[in-house]
Amino acid sequence: MPQQVIADPPRRPSREVYRRRRIVVFGTGSVLLVAFLYLFGSLVAPVPATAAVTQHEKAITQAAAQLAWPGYGSAAITAPDYPGTTASHGSDASMPIASMTKTITALVVLDKKPLDGSSEGPKIAFTQKDVDIWNEVIADGGSWAPVEAGTSLTEKQALTAMLLPSANNYAISLANWAFGSTSAYVKAANSWLASKGFTGTKVVTPDGLDPGNVSSTKDLIGIGKLVLASPTLSSIVSQKTATLPGAGAQDNTNSLLGVDGVDGIKTGNTDEAGYCLLFSAEVPVGKAKVRVLGVVLGAQDHDTLWAGVKGLLESMRAGFHEVDASKTGQVFGSYSTPWGASSKLVATSATSFVVWSDTPIQVDVTTRPLQSGFKGDVVGRVTFTLNGKSETAELALAKDVPDPGFGWRLAHPGGLGT
Repeated sequence: MPQQVIADPPRRPSREVYRRRRIVVFGTGSVLLVAFLYLFGSLVAPVPATAAVTQHEKAITQAAAQLAWPGYGSAAITAPDYPGTTASHGSDASMPIASMTKTITALVVLDKKPLDGSSEGPKIAFTQKDVDIWNEVIADGGSWAPVEAGTSLTEKQALTAMLLPSANNYAISLANWAFGSTSAYVKAANSWLASKGFTGTKVVTPDGLDPGNVSSTKDLIGIGKLVLASPTLSSIVSQKTATLPGAGAQDNTNSLLGVDGVDGIKTGNTDEAGYCLLFSAEVPVGKAKVRVLGVVLGAQDHDTLWAGVKGLLESMRAGFHEVDASKTGQVFGSYSTPWGASSKLVATSATSFVVWSDTPIQVDVTTRPLQSGFKGDVVGRVTFTLNGKSETAELALAKDVPDPGFGWRLAHPGGLGT
């Protein structure tokens, strides 16, 4: 019978084989795990934020104003709504102010007998005493307007009769009506001036003919501001002519009304004061109107006075600038990402200012770091500050800033999360 062959029992792998197998299995698993973690990390790791690079001026400045001061006397000028605009030339000592005194008379009378601006006020009866005052003024060589006994004017009409033709007799009659006498008026007027801080100003009559009526250019600017602040007086001094009971048609002595925006305030002239004008105007600066207030004293005649005022006023207007601090689409910086995406940083609105002389507009830009975004996304703002007041314009992306994408993420693991 055939001989039965008995096979050797299978040999068990050696420990070394097991060890090698384990190394292969765990090594492959580790590689796969690392690869998975790498891919997963590349996809979910945060994209590095990019800061904007800004490009702008720290301050916007214009050319300094060059005021054309008259070559005589003294002068001052300001734009009340714009800090830093007040300037003066010549002496600021107290000097005769002639009929500009009547602005003080008007303010003091209104302080005693106030009007609400739209009101004509109470009726004032004019008598033979007022006719006598008129005749005395004529005899003294002062300016006047007719008056008839038995007529009456409203308070506003009487103020108009005093201010437009610069009638001394109406100044005296108004003072008597409001205070009982000119001496009582003078006392009240000087007390009022002191209370307002007009220390360089003094009155001895309500009309200004006496050279003892004095003021300084600084005080006259302050007095002019009060006239402009009064609806009653500002409406009167801007009139070229008015027809009044007992006085008839009366023209304003201010021949510059309507010229270069002039709308007030009061002329004055005597031998001691020369020819003078306290004036106001609204001058155009771009799309805006700027209120200007000034005074010129001591001209030798009316023509010289008018020329001096016009030259000063024009130079004041030229000293203002309409400045476009930002325009829609103006570039204020840019973003540039590590993966090659970029966008300009542009203003979304226009911002403009009316600026006096070389007053600086301060510029400040703030932005946020950017990872990605779309055209039009607001990512910052620019702030402009002038004389303590600020305006802002938002800054936005000019075009899309896309995500870096899988390819860049995969190739730049070190650039992620930083």
